[in-house]
Amino acid sequence: MLRNDQLDQWDRENFFHPSTHLAEFARGNLPNRVVTGGSGCHIEDREGNRLLDAFAGLYCVNVGYGRQDISDAIAAQAKELAYYHSYVGHGTEASITLAKMILDRAPSNMSKVYFGLGGSDANETNIKLVWYYNNILGRPEKKKIISRWRGYHGSGLMTGSLTGLELFHKKFDLPLTQVIHTEAPYYYRRPDLDMSEEAFTTHCVAELEALIEREGADTIAAFIGEPVLGTGGIVPPPAGYWAAIQAVLKKHDILLIADEVVTGFGRLGTMFGSDHYGIEADIITIAKGLTSAYAPLSGSIVSDKVWKVLEDGTDENGPIGHGWTYSAHPIGAAAGVANLKLIDELNLVQNAGEVGGYLNATMTAALAEHANVGEIRGEGMLCAVEFVQDKGSRSFFDASEKVGPRIAAALLEHGVIGRAMPQGDILGFAPPFCLTKEEADEVVGKTVKAVTAVLG
Repeated sequence: MLRNDQLDQWDRENFFHPSTHLAEFARGNLPNRVVTGGSGCHIEDREGNRLLDAFAGLYCVNVGYGRQDISDAIAAQAKELAYYHSYVGHGTEASITLAKMILDRAPSNMSKVYFGLGGSDANETNIKLVWYYNNILGRPEKKKIISRWRGYHGSGLMTGSLTGLELFHKKFDLPLTQVIHTEAPYYYRRPDLDMSEEAFTTHCVAELEALIEREGADTIAAFIGEPVLGTGGIVPPPAGYWAAIQAVLKKHDILLIADEVVTGFGRLGTMFGSDHYGIEADIITIAKGLTSAYAPLSGSIVSDKVWKVLEDGTDENGPIGHGWTYSAHPIGAAAGVANLKLIDELNLVQNAGEVGGYLNATMTAALAEHANVGEIRGEGMLCAVEFVQDKGSRSFFDASEKVGPRIAAALLEHGVIGRAMPQGDILGFAPPFCLTKEEADEVVGKTVKAVTAVLG
């Protein structure tokens, strides 16, 4: 299509795209897509393509595209007051209201919400608060953070270190020394195929106990984990995992950070993943679903236990020395208030559970017997299909074959967006919560066509 503009050229010459093969993009070997609109579960681009976005952007457009209620709230806030800071006790009606709404929905042991802009900065905040907490308690050596291999917690210096994926470490001099990693709760990739889920949970706990023993519990401040592994493969935990892990952490006085950037506000069919798995966290990370990505906003929900120590710290040392210029930005907060109201009004948490369950069951029925499908797994409105060279021996394709990306590309040709997950041939789905059963059927049917096109 001929256009009287230079947008494509400007894109390649000026725009630094994240998570992109920079050289291939600059050479024109990697296609670009200029997205121009969206409605419900679909986006549209400037070429006129209408695509079913079965990944909700990046697990984030939870209420779907084109929600006028949220757009109007953003516009009204921008007209009334586009910005004021939240330092030294300042706030806005939107930021104060949103904090109340979050705590009304959060687990009962939570006390306050600190607002940032994205999940990465929220987890940076969390680590600073954990270090401050232990300094106030007179435990300056208790500073290491345990994360899990294949976990995703951001791509800053500390948060990129917490992330347990090679791509986010390679050539960046990460992870930093304060971060240590333990076993991923990834049952399909268990070391012994004869292990039951319960036996694998016991194995994960033993690995954690051994790590704590090697490092010394008096040097370990916190453990961070997603209720369901997200970018690492969309992997629900094995049976009994969270109860067993929490018992170890309590025994060694190690704080628990639940990273609910993906699972918060309904993706598992419950308001929080912590509710779903019985997790009693000391800090909860929130972002994506807080505004359904209509505006940038994140949060750190701090428990009563941690908050009391933070208060004591400011009595001893004066105002806490942490803050962002855009903390509790009123436009983001207004989007959050409108988003949470919409989630309630449209009963989207229940829909995420019901239609998500239908999506997983239908995908399993359609593909479980395929010779190259090793596992279909999911929880709520999360689903993943993992491909293997041989399912009997659980042998994987060589990464150079790019089976996962090829299937994702074939799916896109059929008008559906899925995500090729890193470190494995895994096709991931995380649709908006407004997905219908008819749209779920379309996702499954076109996935079958894409798999057949690539693998037969």
